[in-house]
Amino acid sequence: MESINRNKLFIASCLALTVTSMTFAIRAGMLGPLGIEFELDNKQIGIIASTAFWGFPLAVIIGGMVTDIIGMRNLMILAFVSHVVGIVMTIFAGGFWGLFFSTLLIGVANGLVEAACNPLVATLYPENKTTKLNHFHLWFPGGLVIGGLVVYFFGADFINLGWQWQMATMLLPAVIYGIMFFGEKFPVTERVAKGVSTSEMYSSMLTPLFLFMIVCMFCTSITELGTNQWIAVILDNVSDNPILLLVFVSSIMVIGRAFAGPVVHGFSPPGVLLVSAILSTIGLYWMSVAEGNMIFVATAVFAMGVTYFWPTMIGFIAEYIPKSGAVGLGIIGGAGMFATAIFQPIIGGVYDAQLVEALPTGSDLAMYKAAAAETAEAMEYAKAQVKAGPYILKSMMVLPLFLIFAFGALYFMRDKLPKSHEAI
Repeated sequence: MESINRNKLFIASCLALTVTSMTFAIRAGMLGPLGIEFELDNKQIGIIASTAFWGFPLAVIIGGMVTDIIGMRNLMILAFVSHVVGIVMTIFAGGFWGLFFSTLLIGVANGLVEAACNPLVATLYPENKTTKLNHFHLWFPGGLVIGGLVVYFFGADFINLGWQWQMATMLLPAVIYGIMFFGEKFPVTERVAKGVSTSEMYSSMLTPLFLFMIVCMFCTSITELGTNQWIAVILDNVSDNPILLLVFVSSIMVIGRAFAGPVVHGFSPPGVLLVSAILSTIGLYWMSVAEGNMIFVATAVFAMGVTYFWPTMIGFIAEYIPKSGAVGLGIIGGAGMFATAIFQPIIGGVYDAQLVEALPTGSDLAMYKAAAAETAEAMEYAKAQVKAGPYILKSMMVLPLFLIFAFGALYFMRDKLPKSHEAI
């Protein structure tokens, strides 16, 4: 790869992922204001949020299937155009359907970034795949930190510019990554370079190990992304600044992924996944019962748990099942977002049901939600949120609890897994 500027490609990939994750953070901060401005209930908000997760698996799976045909560079051009158009459409959306389609397009852009950049990073750094994928994916929580701070400082407590301006901030890094990628030469994927046939690629994805990892990806992604997307809503009256909890969680994830090298090499990918499941379970439960400043301690434990989930799952496929190629990486990522897309409206619906149960019998949820601050209705709604939020967290705890057993089995069978250099 003498003529390939892998450092520039890696940095541009990180910027593209930063835009991807900023969309999650800023959307998480927008959910409450959108519901009030457009008179949407939590189930409708969940449907809007889920469209990003629907667009993602659609793009990442199809993108993975055509990567070897059209090339990673062309996928990134499509991602750039989709990001810019989707952001602009969101800014000028006038209601439910405008938000629905613009969020869907942003989800497609996010999926195209993953479809192109995961195999790109694995190809650029064949000697250190899992570690470099962790370094690449540290910009997902990194973007959450940036986006969370945008929401916080652009919000009513500071300059009060509104959610449209918050969305507009993403145009700058999007344009920068588009410029950086333009004109650069991209390598072919590792599968193509190694001469692995298409039939071998698809056969590798029908193995029990690959199918097992898809099931696990369902649970890891919902545990991480499902919680992070709703944390500002479900903990709105548990913490004075719930969006800062998302920033706090993401900051810990950035630091953890930056030091992924010694962690991955010390514990092995299966060991990292097992420890992550244990900490995630403890963190979710603790968040559901913590009060005051202890909520930050609980979220720190949760953050340490979800830090390595996504990149280590991607890295596991790249290292242990590399014949699956870009399609395998696309399918594993798409599976995670597909599961999260299904789960978003469920979270919203269950949250609404818990709020109604906590409010006085026969209450109009929309009226209480839109009540002016310090009114009796607003105080009742705040009390209902304090009850409903922790219920959601406890319910989600079953997912990492299952993963403890799944990754525990994987860890104790690690010596039977194919070695990376033997797998292709």
